[in-house]
Amino acid sequence: MAEQAVRPSSSDRPSARWRTVDIVVTAVLGVAFGIVFWAWGLLWAALDAVFTAFPPGQAVMYGVWLVPAVLAPLVVRKPGAALFAELIAATVSAMLGSSWGTLVLVYGLLQGLAGEVGFAAFRYRRFGWPQALLAALCAGVMAAALDLVNYYPDWTGGWKTTYLLLVAASTTLVAGLGGVALTRALAASGALSSFAAGRTRV
Repeated sequence: MAEQAVRPSSSDRPSARWRTVDIVVTAVLGVAFGIVFWAWGLLWAALDAVFTAFPPGQAVMYGVWLVPAVLAPLVVRKPGAALFAELIAATVSAMLGSSWGTLVLVYGLLQGLAGEVGFAAFRYRRFGWPQALLAALCAGVMAAALDLVNYYPDWTGGWKTTYLLLVAASTTLVAGLGGVALTRALAASGALSSFAAGRTRV
């Protein structure tokens, strides 16, 4: 039974059925990035003073928080992987003491759902860099919108637009291209031998 759970399928065509290994790997990615999220939040707070003159500029740091929403679907190639990984990561960061409290759970949920769009638009049949970039962009726009509603409602229209564009750019580059690069690195190491991502180039 365990052997069946990790054995590569005879076809690289994605299936909506989750195997045990899919669940475990997605959860591990979520936990690992939850720790990264928590640490990144500390760095974000420490650098607040650097962006005092122009707060929207801090958005260039945003992309790290969206990596699981791109990386997990590229690896496991299952509907719901972006949501699962991003929500797990948000939960772990909240448990570790995120300065944003339990609101990060809402962020994880909505950012994960937005990340799904990039792959759902292609009916979960393609998992390459175009899908990764679209997923990252959608997740980034969602994140920026949440921030502007929850934290920066009093900003001017110019600042809000700049923040949105910078978050979108950061997430597209860091989460989108970064997610592709991480997937390729994991595949090259042999860690993805149980996945289609380990046998086909992303």
